Amino acid sequence: MSADSAPQRSNRTTRAAERTRRVRRSVALAAGLAATALLVSACGSGGTSGGGGNTNFVTGTDGIATATKGERTPAPELSGKTIAGKTLDVADYKGKVVVLNVWGSWCNPCRAEAKYFAKVSKAYAGKGVQFVGINTRDTSTGAALAFEKDWGITYPSLYDPTGKLLLRFKKGTLNPQAIPSTLVLDRNGKIAARSLSALSEERLLKMLKPVVAEK
Repeated sequence: MSADSAPQRSNRTTRAAERTRRVRRSVALAAGLAATALLVSACGSGGTSGGGGNTNFVTGTDGIATATKGERTPAPELSGKTIAGKTLDVADYKGKVVVLNVWGSWCNPCRAEAKYFAKVSKAYAGKGVQFVGINTRDTSTGAALAFEKDWGITYPSLYDPTGKLLLRFKKGTLNPQAIPSTLVLDRNGKIAARSLSALSEERLLKMLKPVVAEK
């Protein structure tokens, strides 16, 4: 065997190992970027697009979309277990104005608006208004329950970790990537107003008050 054979084999092994390390770094970088993109798309400031479809919404400059009384679409059937383990059916609240808020404990904009939802839900509890949350993408109810305790939220939230309830809405009504989102249902269970972004107290009341005032 030539004395030069061992160094040559060593060099080839070193180059192969270096190529393997570069491939692994590239794969890891791509996976990291994909995860970041998913997180950003899943929880952001929201948007104004519900993904197409004819929902008769007219969107204002503040991002709040409304539908006139005669052109509203019914909300889908929304029932199941709450994060507290109780059974809830939104249809049982027919005759009341219902505020549906889609949220997740992992979502920073959800934290930003939570105090306003806690405050307004309590202020309107005796005025024929029922708030209901739809908790999504939390892998367990523990974090969701802690979120509600931290922010003083006392109304129930349906547990929808995989987004199955959200997919029941008519195309264009909700964007599953826009978390948080809020819908206001009139007393007949039809969608009167929508926001696909976090709400201030002022914007939440702007959505709610006109529906409450309807006869």
